[in-house]
Amino acid sequence: MRAITLVCMPVSRFPPSSEPITLVISERIDPEKMDEYETWATGINQAVQLAEGFIGVEVLRPRDNAYADYVVIVRFDSYDHLRRWVTSPLYKQWIEKSQGLIARRSLRHMTTGMDIWFGDPASSSNPCPSSPPYYKKVILGVLAVYPLIVLSNRLISPFLEPLPPFLSLLVSVIFVSALLTYPVMPAITSVLNFWLYPSSSKRRSDRQ
Repeated sequence: MRAITLVCMPVSRFPPSSEPITLVISERIDPEKMDEYETWATGINQAVQLAEGFIGVEVLRPRDNAYADYVVIVRFDSYDHLRRWVTSPLYKQWIEKSQGLIARRSLRHMTTGMDIWFGDPASSSNPCPSSPPYYKKVILGVLAVYPLIVLSNRLISPFLEPLPPFLSLLVSVIFVSALLTYPVMPAITSVLNFWLYPSSSKRRSDRQ
């Protein structure tokens, strides 16, 4: 997929104390309605430019029209401004206009790089779900990283002995990071989802 930046405003315009936040929206489109979706997407992306705290938006378009999966990345200067946008009447009006165009939509918000591992997929009723507490992130990080470091020492360290220490460490870091990103962290967050997001798990069980 290719990324197209529709608009971007200088981050320097926002207060230094603000913490930028990103909303990642995944949308599966009916292939027969892609032209209508493009028109709708252009409209809502122009509308969001008027929202307070807006930084920029990117659209990742599918290469193959047979699999019309779009990813829209919207950036705001703070969580509060993002929430104001997704709870505004204007946003809700645009979402209503998309009825019949989008077969499936999921949203995720991220404030830091680590949140991509801990983002609880949002629903249309709660487009900005809360992130897990810091201590839970630390516990999951230890559960994921420690076994990988042990595994790295057992499997690849013997082969790295001829290398200079800094190169040996670099290879080990790449090995751990690759496995941490996939499949270890996604698997752990999936298994412990009930603990990370107890309120979301309770809502799902109540609906069943």
